[in-house]
Amino acid sequence: MTVARSVADVLAEHVTFEIDCIDRLYLNVYVPQLQHVGGVVWFFRGHRGMAFASSALMDPISKEFVGAIGRFAERQRIPWVDFVKKERKDDVAHRFLAGHTGGDRVLFIGKAQEKARVYRTERRRNPETGIAYPWIVQATAMPNHYYFYCFDEDFGPFFIKFSSYFPYTAKLCINGHEWAKRQATKAGLSFTPLDNGFAAVDDPAGLQEICDRLGPDTIDALLRKWLAILPHPFTGADRAAGYRYQISVLQAEFSLTQMLDRPLSGRIFFEEVIRENLDLGRPDKVSLIFARRTSQRTPSQYRTRVLTDTVTPSVHVDYKNDKIKQYHKEGRALRTETTINNTYDFGIRKGLAHLPELREIGFSANRRLLRVEQLSHDPIHGEQVFTTVTTPAQHGRQRAAGLRFDQVRTQALLAALVIFRLLPQGFTNADLRRHLAGLLGLSGISPGRMTYDLRRLRLHQLIERIPGSHRYQVTDLGWRTALLFTRTYTRLLRPGLAHLTSPPQLTGPGTNTLRRRLDQLDTAINDYARQEKLIA
Repeated sequence: MTVARSVADVLAEHVTFEIDCIDRLYLNVYVPQLQHVGGVVWFFRGHRGMAFASSALMDPISKEFVGAIGRFAERQRIPWVDFVKKERKDDVAHRFLAGHTGGDRVLFIGKAQEKARVYRTERRRNPETGIAYPWIVQATAMPNHYYFYCFDEDFGPFFIKFSSYFPYTAKLCINGHEWAKRQATKAGLSFTPLDNGFAAVDDPAGLQEICDRLGPDTIDALLRKWLAILPHPFTGADRAAGYRYQISVLQAEFSLTQMLDRPLSGRIFFEEVIRENLDLGRPDKVSLIFARRTSQRTPSQYRTRVLTDTVTPSVHVDYKNDKIKQYHKEGRALRTETTINNTYDFGIRKGLAHLPELREIGFSANRRLLRVEQLSHDPIHGEQVFTTVTTPAQHGRQRAAGLRFDQVRTQALLAALVIFRLLPQGFTNADLRRHLAGLLGLSGISPGRMTYDLRRLRLHQLIERIPGSHRYQVTDLGWRTALLFTRTYTRLLRPGLAHLTSPPQLTGPGTNTLRRRLDQLDTAINDYARQEKLIA
């Protein structure tokens, strides 16, 4: 019986280096005192000394802020973009980023209408006197949001967007991998970049130390730096009175990138991981991955989703508002990402100061997923053996063509090896010529041609010469390979193709189950397509 191994154990044999790094951080930027009605009232009456609090007092602030943005763009000659519906903002940013050579700069300013929480004034009446008075309430609206897409010498590309309505909340989006790339360059570490990651690095331990340094103080310093550069909705007096922006975590991604020693086999490996772990979304597995107790009352969708983007599959597991995702990145690495969308799911507050606690949860979940995932075999090793047998082999100056699975001569050679495995004294060139001629339906085969085939079998390590003789014996690898190749061809592929392609009258009754089931599947797909009006 084969004992399943964890994916972590299997990967240990195939990973050249791995990096834990904070990936994307999407952060709330807000003034704490202005997140509730009482604080807004005090801002206008207590701080600014107004006789009453009303949304009418917010309008001049908004107009001044929007005007300041326009003047800033004109003064700095910054391009202006009005985003259209369904347009990917990142695609626009990439176009501007392509022409940037480095250094702190606002690349462009974008404008889009988006939903936001705002404050409005309701007209209410005193039930005793009937006198009308204004009353501030929370509401939602679709104000303009202004995106500042910037490039920072330390963080690389990032954006901060402001709502144009009071209390002018903002969102800050940064990428930890981009920050790490720039810090590695400054530290003199040589690396090959991967899209949102690292493909190769001369000092993995040094790079990991850099990634570990990204923390709350570094991110807060970025915000303070750019708030001093960009237009600000609040005056210096407002900020001096304590109305200053703070940061909380809206969404945080924590990634583990494992670079594979055989990138071409990585997809095969990951697809096998998916096939053998479709139960990852069960409550018992989810509780192990996220180290949280679950019950029927836990508000979560217990499911395993396999999504495909073009030809790249990814597996997703949910826990409450959070998820873990795994995929084969750019055909070179295995990427595991934990995304935390609500810090309270783990009993942690949202403030940026709690980022180290979230980091520990995210990186630990990535590692636990690899330990929970099981594999019955190592598909990379299997692919390596198959490639070794079917592609050309070279030992020193000797070279031999590969034993292609689909060649008739290959199947005949391997069928002969199955027979010769039983011979205690091995076999000779003449023995193989005689058997191979019969299997190929030939009257005879020349000794020179047979010598060529013997060299192919020997260089692919399927046979070996018995010392001090001209006889050969089949190796363990040769016998197992020959048995699997020939049985697969004669018992699966050949009869299966015959069932699928032969006329029904040429197959016996009840023997064409494979063709019948495939015909039923084809019919069901066509019926569904017609039902959904996908085809005429």
